[in-house]
Amino acid sequence: MLPEPPQCTFASDNTSGASPEVLEALCGANEGYSIAYGDDRHTSDLRTAMNALFDREVSTFLAWGGTGANIVGLQALIRPWQGVICTQSSHINVDECGAPERFLGSKLIDVPSPNAKLSAAQISDQLGVLGVVHHVQPGAVSITQSTEYGTVYSVKELKEIVDVAHQAGLRVHMDGARIANAAVALGCDVASFTSEVGIDILSFGGTKNGMVYGEAIIVFDPSLSEAVEYLQKQSAQLPSKMRFIAAQFLAMLNDDLWLDQARHANEMAALLSERISSISEVTITQPTQANAVFATLPKEAISRLQEWTPFYTWEGDNEVRWMTSFSTKASDVEILAEGIKTVLGE
Repeated sequence: MLPEPPQCTFASDNTSGASPEVLEALCGANEGYSIAYGDDRHTSDLRTAMNALFDREVSTFLAWGGTGANIVGLQALIRPWQGVICTQSSHINVDECGAPERFLGSKLIDVPSPNAKLSAAQISDQLGVLGVVHHVQPGAVSITQSTEYGTVYSVKELKEIVDVAHQAGLRVHMDGARIANAAVALGCDVASFTSEVGIDILSFGGTKNGMVYGEAIIVFDPSLSEAVEYLQKQSAQLPSKMRFIAAQFLAMLNDDLWLDQARHANEMAALLSERISSISEVTITQPTQANAVFATLPKEAISRLQEWTPFYTWEGDNEVRWMTSFSTKASDVEILAEGIKTVLGE
């Protein structure tokens, strides 16, 4: 018999609520009156905090969500006849309802990647059409850190990608919806795998790591800042009461809460991976590097488990994804592992 289902859901890290510190910050931002559209003290303080985080002056813009942040950033990087090189599994390619291609009016040049990571060699393979007027011109590269498969680019891999792209005149965008999970997995500061390797624009995630809503667009190349400012408004990503997003980010950055929460999520994924790795009919299909566990198991077992607790299937009929978050409890991980064993008769 299956145990009582876990109190949390492993369907996604954005099914969790907000952290108490974020909710407290929202209440604090609600006191009194503030000038709209970013001319408030919370947004000003956040810009200062982001400069400190990256140890250099950056341009910080705030958006409603990840799709909007990605669209604004990518629009600033390419011209109308150019496209964006990305993986087939990237969020911009499969999970944003075609929004990037619609708003950019440009092609996504999606390439296969079994681990959701682009390589410098794959980018080089797409550069043979440069200068050929009949072909869409690669104008930018978009990489996701950590990836849609929970894998993480090393600093070396990122440096190689950026170098190849920049040498060919391409810009580089990073979708960092789960950037905190990547920073913890790499064990280094965020600047070392973003601004210091030459990323041009970063979508800095907050929602999946304990915020109510909101993402940041971090522009490292000063020549792009003015474009992003206008594109933000034109793309409906300029919140009037911006202080409510800024206050959340400030709470997350305070005392490295954003890293502590991501660290817990990663640890819970590692625990789940450990607990299910010995089950004979379960095969873990990707390295568990961030806060995602991908595995295959019999199709009939999947449907029974989904009736018990929600989670998503992935590629094919028998691959699944289990996501952990800052609020996932070790006891819930143990219950999920026990449920999987029970359904598989172990």
